[in-house]
Amino acid sequence: MKIKRTILTASIAATASFAGICNESPEETTVEFARGADVGWLTELEHKGYRFHTRDTNKQMELMELLRDHAGVNSIRLRVWVNPDDYYNSLGDVVQKALRAHKLGMRLMIDFHFSDTWADPGHQEMPRAWKDKSLPELEKAVAEHVTTTLNALRALGIKPEWVQIGNETTPGMMLPTGSVDNPQALTALNNAGYDAVKRVLPDAKVIVHLDNGNDPERYDRMFDILRDNGGKYDMIGMSLYPYWVAHNGGDGRWQTVASDCINNINRLKDKYGKPVMICEIGMPYDEAEDCKNLIATMLKADVEGVFYWEPEAPAGYNGGYNLGCFDNDAPTVALDAFVEDAATR
Repeated sequence: MKIKRTILTASIAATASFAGICNESPEETTVEFARGADVGWLTELEHKGYRFHTRDTNKQMELMELLRDHAGVNSIRLRVWVNPDDYYNSLGDVVQKALRAHKLGMRLMIDFHFSDTWADPGHQEMPRAWKDKSLPELEKAVAEHVTTTLNALRALGIKPEWVQIGNETTPGMMLPTGSVDNPQALTALNNAGYDAVKRVLPDAKVIVHLDNGNDPERYDRMFDILRDNGGKYDMIGMSLYPYWVAHNGGDGRWQTVASDCINNINRLKDKYGKPVMICEIGMPYDEAEDCKNLIATMLKADVEGVFYWEPEAPAGYNGGYNLGCFDNDAPTVALDAFVEDAATR
């Protein structure tokens, strides 16, 4: 079943009367809760020979189809790098993966990193080709990059529903120019991306995404900056990893992290009046039952959806990443939370 969020569009009686037309009836639009997966590593894994299977029958399946049919996933998230050293996460790679998701009827989030490699709280490196640009030139570069990417998707009939302007931009993006210590420049770069999205895809929801959804201070800092400088965005995006909280001096218990995150979600919605999306979530692959419970808890929060980050990642992939939720190339019980959620909405 789909969760129904009713959007009422009523004509103004006086305007309708003046125009000599009948009042329109309210329209009801059905929007499905997003149960998502970021699968940016998919083509790289396939090229290395990895294949994916159902848990119960060991049937080999294409990953996105497997996630859709056996893990309750209805949305895909893909990252875009500016000029990566190899093919992966380039425009061509992203278009290829996006087309596969589109043909499966899945919704799409595009995540602009505005870097040639990983962008996260510890790495917000300026693209090499942009290093000597002034702020106005950077705004133009951001707009052109966003426009080129989205137009390439739209030309194939693909219209992403959500677009991130930056990935985990807690310290800012495209440092040093777009640092949180340069609030006006950061806002200008954000708005250049926002405006470019809206020119190509007026209905897409633009997301500003930070890490540690359980930590109010970093959210207040960013969204106060945007509020005070005329920043534009439609949705607040969060990452939530109890594992990383534990490794940065926090409690690390998923129950504590989830509770703090939910409190922060409710507070942010009251303060800024924007919806919230869990753009990334994850726990160690060998803690699948706890991971399932974490996901189930966040699915009940006041959010627009939850995206698992790289669920298909093999243990130890890419230098030691262990927060995927597949085992022996098949989904663990962690993603059963999505299946159970889909059955109740």
